[in-house]
Amino acid sequence: MDRGTDKAEQGTATEPAEPGRVPLAVVVVDREGLVSHWSRGARRLFGVPKDEAIGRTALDLLPVSGALPEEEDTTPHAAYDGLGPDLESSLDGGLSYPAAGRARLTAPGRDRVDVLWWAYPLIGPGPERLLVLAADADVLRAGDGTLERTAPGFAQHTDFPGSEDLARRLPEILPSMSVGESARIVAQVLELGYPVLEFSQKDRVPVTPDWGVARRAERKARRERAARALAAGEPVPEELRDDSEGLEYAAVREHLEFLNEVSGRIGTSLDLSRTIIEVSKAVVPRFTDVAGTYLREQVVAGEGFPDGVPDTTTMWHRVALEHTDEPGRWDDVVPVGEAMPFPAHTPFFQCMTSGEPVLVPRISEEMGHAIAAQFEKRDIRPLITGRSMLVVPLKARHVVLGFMILLRHPERPVFDDMDRVTGAELAARAGLVLDNARMYTYQENVAETLQDSMLPHIPPRMAGCDIATRYLPGTLLGRVGGDWFDAVKLPGGRTAFVVGDVMGHGLNSAAMMGQLRTAVQTMAGLDLPPAQLLRNLDDLAQRLGDTYLATCLYAVYDPIASELHLANAGHIPPVLVRAGDGRSQLLDLPTGAPIGVGGVPFEAIRMRVEPGDRLVMCTDGLVEVRGEDIGVGLAALCESAAHPAASMDDACDTIIRSLNTRGGRKDDVALLMARLNGIEPDDVAEWRLALDPAEAGRARAAVREQLHDWGLAKLVASAELIVSELVTNAVRHSHAHPVELRLVRGDTLLCEVDDDDHELPTLLSSGSLDDAGRGLRVVSTLSREWGASRTKTGKTVWFELTLPRR
Repeated sequence: MDRGTDKAEQGTATEPAEPGRVPLAVVVVDREGLVSHWSRGARRLFGVPKDEAIGRTALDLLPVSGALPEEEDTTPHAAYDGLGPDLESSLDGGLSYPAAGRARLTAPGRDRVDVLWWAYPLIGPGPERLLVLAADADVLRAGDGTLERTAPGFAQHTDFPGSEDLARRLPEILPSMSVGESARIVAQVLELGYPVLEFSQKDRVPVTPDWGVARRAERKARRERAARALAAGEPVPEELRDDSEGLEYAAVREHLEFLNEVSGRIGTSLDLSRTIIEVSKAVVPRFTDVAGTYLREQVVAGEGFPDGVPDTTTMWHRVALEHTDEPGRWDDVVPVGEAMPFPAHTPFFQCMTSGEPVLVPRISEEMGHAIAAQFEKRDIRPLITGRSMLVVPLKARHVVLGFMILLRHPERPVFDDMDRVTGAELAARAGLVLDNARMYTYQENVAETLQDSMLPHIPPRMAGCDIATRYLPGTLLGRVGGDWFDAVKLPGGRTAFVVGDVMGHGLNSAAMMGQLRTAVQTMAGLDLPPAQLLRNLDDLAQRLGDTYLATCLYAVYDPIASELHLANAGHIPPVLVRAGDGRSQLLDLPTGAPIGVGGVPFEAIRMRVEPGDRLVMCTDGLVEVRGEDIGVGLAALCESAAHPAASMDDACDTIIRSLNTRGGRKDDVALLMARLNGIEPDDVAEWRLALDPAEAGRARAAVREQLHDWGLAKLVASAELIVSELVTNAVRHSHAHPVELRLVRGDTLLCEVDDDDHELPTLLSSGSLDDAGRGLRVVSTLSREWGASRTKTGKTVWFELTLPRR
């Protein structure tokens, strides 16, 4: 496509192009503004040999801007005519987007040449900065309708070849470039998505054409007159109509190309903050010099769709500010993140309430003062006065989510009606993208709120153990899942640990998880043995329906007996890290069937543990990776769990970092780690009391003595009174077995009273003359926490007192 005869290479006069082919000049300019590539076509068109061109300043060799004279141009440099930027601006690096134009030059040894040119900025690590293409307009017009075949517009053939294929063929245009060097250029040009110009029957080059060469100064004058008429909204005279229609078509095409480019640059993410930045950067500097984006408070907060029409009390958050002024000029005056209302007399209020763009050709001193009045102790008049302003609403579903304030420098053409239309279309597209991001953010917040409400808030310390937990959603689009963990306080200073996983994702799985978790908490409060609890949970799942299955691991830790009691329902086994030697092992448990299968027995085991041992329970999302045996993940879990850590939280983070970076994880993750500290025998005191009302006095004396021995004399008065009430009630309601009293010193003082009556006490309101109902009121008032639960032999009533600070 850059081929021609020897006669052409020697710089002969214009000759018709071979049908289907156009001689093309290709020049590459480096970041220093020097020519780094000069094709044979460039030699033919500009009359400068390659060895003289390489390394010279591009401005010395290529057409630059200039006013068309009244007569034909005879200067060695080209005159520029037409819409859009000139080539000189492109060569100076002043543009960040593709540009095109037309020029006329007189090359050495040749007649005047009308030239069409296209310039592509090259962004990336390479030394090249600009790719310039140029063609002889007379050649395009010559021979068998070539002009019609190469006329610009959106390509009829949109099946662009892949970047690798085009990269292989680009060296035909740039012979000094390898395929690897040209691949980056090709990838960028293809990504622009601009119309194409067919230079041959097989090869196509993406361009932004600005077609045709004006040959008379009077034609330019007619077009300028037509443009002024269009801008003023006046009818265009008949003699100017053809030119005005061409001018209007070119302007519309330029605006459509801009909108097409902007549409491709925004909406690449559902992240609201990133989308806002994309929208701001898309319009600066090509369309405007300053772009400030404001959003309603509900949109920024990720809440539901804003209700009602904005008014003077509506708070608008400045979420982005992009500009071409010197750095920092706007930052202190109008910082991002500020929230403010807008008065009714401002163009911003008019835009937000009408939902239509507001155009201010020039901000007058009076308007600048009115706008600046709302900025306390900050004078923004120097930033806005004299500039052209366009305020466009960001709408979705007929509701204004925000607006953009667009400002142009005073030396730049003012916004016109075409810009108003372009700005409205830009805002409509940006509003849709922002609304998608807003809805996604809202759904994310709802999902997180739902998930947080379903996950328990477990205290870091419970009787005889320290606990740490983690929950990770499987994917960003599925923040709600069926994984859960829990820790439940049991009688006797024991704690139940549970980790479960409802199969599937989404709200249905989360709802099923909520029901099972509540059931486990209820049955744990009944002090059911682990195997029986899983049996009852399986029966419940059968009654709820056969749609879902779940796995569950249930363990009861007795810190006084230093014992674990565990049962498994199809879950991955837990890991036990021994405190003595740091070894970690997967506990060999009877696997059992998942909850919901039905008719399958569950078995439990008991095992001794030592103070300092750590129990690690998790869901399979942490260890299971698609395409990999789960045994690999379990081995990695054992290894990472054995790593020493300064705290429980650090230990959890170590496991998450180790296993979550293996890649391929799609499932939710629930992780529970408990350090089994145990309770020393010296911290436990127990008594058996006969069914005699006099035993209440004995209980008071025993508690008083024990608390003095433990150095807890400050708790004696409260503990004696509460113990007296509980023992009196237990003796009164017991049937045959003795009453048991237990004190446990840990992070709190725990007191438990057991009897063989299954009826749980109820806190009642009581008057000053009532004989009953005041005992539990005393317990509730004096204790830090209290409760009651059924046991196999009756019930346990317990209370806790906060230990005094030492």
